[in-house]
Amino acid sequence: MARKREESVVPIRVHDEDASGVDSGHARLHELGYKQELKRDLSVLSNFAFSFSIISVLTGVTTLYNTGLKYGGPLAMVYGWLVAGLFTMSVGLSMAEICSSYPTSGGLYYWSARLSGKEWAPFASWLTGWFNIVGQWAVTSSIDFSLAQLLQVIILLSTGGTHGGGYIASKYVVMCFHAAILLSHATLNSLSITWLSLLGQFAAAWNVMGVFVLMILIPLVATQKASAEFVFTHFNTDNDAGIQSNLYIFVLGLLMSQYTLTGYDASAHMTEETKSADKNGPKGIISAIGISIVVGPENDAGGYAIAQVFYQAFKSRYGNGAGGIACLGVVAVAIFFCGMSSVTSNSRMVYAFSRDGAMPMSSLWHKVNRQEVPINAVWLSAFISFIMALTSLGSLVAFQAMVSIATIGLYIAYALPIFFRVTLARKFFVPGPFNLGRWGETVGWVAVLWVATITVLFSLPVAYPSPPTPSTTPPSPSAGSSSSSSPGGSSLPPLVHRPVTNLEVQP
Repeated sequence: MARKREESVVPIRVHDEDASGVDSGHARLHELGYKQELKRDLSVLSNFAFSFSIISVLTGVTTLYNTGLKYGGPLAMVYGWLVAGLFTMSVGLSMAEICSSYPTSGGLYYWSARLSGKEWAPFASWLTGWFNIVGQWAVTSSIDFSLAQLLQVIILLSTGGTHGGGYIASKYVVMCFHAAILLSHATLNSLSITWLSLLGQFAAAWNVMGVFVLMILIPLVATQKASAEFVFTHFNTDNDAGIQSNLYIFVLGLLMSQYTLTGYDASAHMTEETKSADKNGPKGIISAIGISIVVGPENDAGGYAIAQVFYQAFKSRYGNGAGGIACLGVVAVAIFFCGMSSVTSNSRMVYAFSRDGAMPMSSLWHKVNRQEVPINAVWLSAFISFIMALTSLGSLVAFQAMVSIATIGLYIAYALPIFFRVTLARKFFVPGPFNLGRWGETVGWVAVLWVATITVLFSLPVAYPSPPTPSTTPPSPSAGSSSSSSPGGSSLPPLVHRPVTNLEVQP
């Protein structure tokens, strides 16, 4: 059980720097009852870069491109992206408003604790926290597993392809790739936040440039091109899944877009390392979603996020697929940095959650080294992400399960504090520098209803007429819940009896 925390100081809004030159984020953290333990060195650009790198349009679209093609095709992918993007922005705006008021690394679970009231705070923060952290670990695992699979494809194409005697890596070799990738990510995340900030900015730039380079290059090289009419009007109903309803098919096609548009809570988890976090944290969330919405359709409207498309485009024109393999390398680098940023976000969540005594062996996981990095939390996140991927040795259905857990579980965690904000806390919530004014509750309800909708829809079967089985039904929220209830063993992790302050408050 977590130890009882002290009551935090009454909120006082501080902007940028006070008369003594104290950073507003630092001052607000002090007001919330926490001392500054992490190095506060991130600019608004760096904060944005972490979320944008995790959203990583190149990563999400590449990973689930076949899903988009199967369920609805081009029409569902293009317009589904816009639908998912619009409603995701409502979630992001509501999160940004709360983040401005409570800029701590704990993010979602801390917000739930503050917004649900004393009676519900322990359970609300515990539930939100475990949905968030298990969802984050699943995201990291699936990102790096996708990169391992892509490396397998690159090697296969580079050595002659399937029909040319190319090397086909076994599932055990792919798992070794996955382990090596996670090891490199944990090593990079052991560096100072100053270095991570530079890597994050490079990753964001790579994602933007990669999308536009591939968007221009592949159509120029390809000898056969789809017409604009096909891209914007063709709706694929031939899914070999026995599903006849066009609406149902379109909804299933949303999974590609919704999976991609996750991970922007990283900006909240990085607030204790961000300058003027009460302003710049919200900016990071909103800008990451907004720019991803803009560049996303440019990437998936043309349908180029498949290895075979890259390879065949160059082979058809030049007689070999070397250029296509190079294009896959661009995607691989984007996925690598996506995974790196995801581990960064995971570790900050673990650090804050254990600081509040909500994890088994909490005292171990919130330790900070001399470089002000939560080093133990970094390596724990990498290790658990690897353990989750081991299930793929039995079947690739495990990967699909992780995608479902990541999408559903993370969005439930996103929605819970927003729900408390528009219900239990609507009378006492004190907004920060960024707020939605009189539109706050309306936008919040839109966000909550959207998450409730996709939670139900993504729990439905993806194939008929066969009875739903583990291979045809994405894990339901209860699956994510059961996972989050036993990460430390057979007993439940301790409740958060409200976040535990680590600062002696002066009267």
